[in-house]
Amino acid sequence: MALRKRTERMSGNIWSKITTWFSDSVETMRENWAYRRERAAASGEAGAASGGLSDGTTGRLGSFWRNLNDRPGMGGIAKRGLIALAVILLLYYPIGMLMVSAIDDDPNFTPTGENAAKAGGSQAVAMMAALIDREVNENSWVANDPFFQPGVMLDNMPNYQMGIMSALARFSFEMTDQVGRARGSSEADPDLQKAAGLLQYPGDVWIWNPTVSLAPRASSESQYRTARKALLRYNTRLEAGNATFERRADNLMATIERIVSDLGSQSAVIDDQVREHSGDFIDAHADDVFYNTKGKLYGYYLIMKGLGEDFAPIIKEKNLTKNWERMLDTFREAAGLSPLVVVNGAPDAAIRPSHLASQGFYLLRARTQAREVANILLK
Repeated sequence: MALRKRTERMSGNIWSKITTWFSDSVETMRENWAYRRERAAASGEAGAASGGLSDGTTGRLGSFWRNLNDRPGMGGIAKRGLIALAVILLLYYPIGMLMVSAIDDDPNFTPTGENAAKAGGSQAVAMMAALIDREVNENSWVANDPFFQPGVMLDNMPNYQMGIMSALARFSFEMTDQVGRARGSSEADPDLQKAAGLLQYPGDVWIWNPTVSLAPRASSESQYRTARKALLRYNTRLEAGNATFERRADNLMATIERIVSDLGSQSAVIDDQVREHSGDFIDAHADDVFYNTKGKLYGYYLIMKGLGEDFAPIIKEKNLTKNWERMLDTFREAAGLSPLVVVNGAPDAAIRPSHLASQGFYLLRARTQAREVANILLK
């Protein structure tokens, strides 16, 4: 019985203390709210008397902050809000980069839907349209991202995308000059000609650049989308029998020779980077060269796959099936190289690898095999 009474007295004391503390807190908050204007005015006068900035912008901001702190709970909310904003800004670019980055080197990529070629159409042209669609519309073109988009911080993906586009641009010339018209003296196909011109457009052009012009410009994406539409129109006309696609051995040979020439130029870029910077402790531009080359090899690999279907009768007639397959295998291996970090070590280094030299080997092997195919087509 005595224990119960002592427990009841203790509970009553605790409850009394809690009630008193709550009442005092409410009263303090009421006083702070009631006299906030007087304290703000006094703080402003004190700041002015000490040579403060109450009449300037900083003074007004200071008064605003003091008034905000005088409101019950508002100071803490504002501070937490500023901290949250800072954290969001710090995480925006890293998280955004992870979400945007996509180096798509799927060797089994095929045109589907609107991009797919029907009977009578060109598989190589369909592949061009599908690649543009994937890189511009699905993966998002990041090479021209402005400063407020996370893609601007990416390095490898834009070089990879521009490598793909450079391969498409080079092949589009051959389509316009050779494959897409009956003979050299005939008229060039208007859709192929339009696509070839648009694919030459630089990949880093955004809609506005004040250092060049105050007026908006055509972005890289818009030009490439228009080129894709022209390619689709050409294939539609080709399927209907209203366009030209000359499936002749000399046209295939000329196309391969142009690709071989472009790969030779790219091998020189790799050679310069290895010769001049393989001794650097960190070569910040090695990955630029590597991924640009990777994109070009990947683009040519898929175009060659399409050409293999378009010119299947010629390849069979010339007994080129095995040579063609070996060439495609090497292109696929070259395009599939994907080191975690690109290192430009010396070619004979014992510890640091030379990823550029390895890539250059596969590039030159693919180039040699492509030239062998061209020589067989010449016979």
